[in-house]
Amino acid sequence: MLEAGWTGTSTVPSRGLYPHQWSWDSAFIAIGLRHVSPLRAQTELETLLAAQWADGRIPHIVFNPSVPLDAYFPSPDFWRSSAAGRAAGAPRTVQTSGIVQPPVHALAAWLVHLADPGLSRARGFLTRAYPRLAAWHRYLLHRRDLGGGGLVSVVHPWEQGMDNSPCWDRPLSRVTPAPARSFRRADLDHGSPEDRPTDLDYGRYVRLATDYRDRGYADGPGDFAVEDPAFNALLIASEYALARIARELGAAAPARQHRAERLTDALVERLWEPSAGMFLCRDVRAGELIPERCVSGLVPLLLPDLPRDLAATLVRTVCGPHFGLGGTTRLVPSYDLLGDAFDPHRYWRGPAWFNTNWLLERGLRLHGERGRADALRRGILHTAGASDFAEYVDPYTGQACGATGFGWTAALTLDLLHDRPAWDKDGVTAIKGEVRG
Repeated sequence: MLEAGWTGTSTVPSRGLYPHQWSWDSAFIAIGLRHVSPLRAQTELETLLAAQWADGRIPHIVFNPSVPLDAYFPSPDFWRSSAAGRAAGAPRTVQTSGIVQPPVHALAAWLVHLADPGLSRARGFLTRAYPRLAAWHRYLLHRRDLGGGGLVSVVHPWEQGMDNSPCWDRPLSRVTPAPARSFRRADLDHGSPEDRPTDLDYGRYVRLATDYRDRGYADGPGDFAVEDPAFNALLIASEYALARIARELGAAAPARQHRAERLTDALVERLWEPSAGMFLCRDVRAGELIPERCVSGLVPLLLPDLPRDLAATLVRTVCGPHFGLGGTTRLVPSYDLLGDAFDPHRYWRGPAWFNTNWLLERGLRLHGERGRADALRRGILHTAGASDFAEYVDPYTGQACGATGFGWTAALTLDLLHDRPAWDKDGVTAIKGEVRG
């Protein structure tokens, strides 16, 4: 299925539902592809980085000009990147969206390099990728600290990647939806309406994207600005990776190491909620935490400098009644099993996703929970195969939802099937340790 999605320069997540290149999808796909074709994994990331804007942002979609405009919405003629994004430095030779997705890219680049260091060095892979990745992080840290506390804010639910999570309901309630007649939802051509975001939510997504475009993609206060724990945790993990890349290239690395540690401190200070036993999202405009338990608040478990007591609390939470791992659920759901908005089939409002479970498997292993990590690994592999590599699944039954033959599900299955003893062999722990060494 990864072969079926290969365009010659990148991999589409799904030929029908997602026929272009998506940012964090390509990062996860490269992580899996490195085991079977390090060259193709490098090409995957290089294609994405070639669409980077001059201000440093990596757009969440890179559009394939051979795909009809009506195959996906919002299409290139909605985003108008080369015109509306001119002041922000949008590329002229390729059409993209104007928003971003979680910064998994430096971590992916480092892991791809490790798969075949000789090939990577011969091609100058890291030499070419490093300045682009560094510019990407600068953009996030300098332009997206909208709350003033050192963390990055997302300005659209699509940026965080968990599109219609209940975490967004409260800040989205301030947004006047775009009229239903002003857009056509191509996603409903490929999925059941019961599995997809509602028309009301989609109208709000369109309104936010339209307003951002009409501001020339300039960052600043808007109707929606949220500090998300998963987005920031992935930035921290990628900061560790950039430190390792810098060391490989003979550049100074300690500053990036220290930045990752400071970001971890800020994450704990601003988003940790002891009463919930996990991290929560912060509504920047309202100045308060959002009291919804979503899988995003568990993802910081992958951070090596997370205080030990917080890591232990996260493990208890993921295995407790709200997420049920090892008890009532096969995989970790995207939302609180006991939450009012829980729905086992509707997109990010309850189903289990393979990329977040892959991250949690790594986090459990990193913090010494080998038995739980092994059990989750087995659960991911079994459910991926049984569901025909579904986009997401019912967390109780493993029933396939969304698209099948999904790109990152197949790629991360490849990664878990690869015979290596632990994440800390070539993951975040090694990144941290070698920089200090």
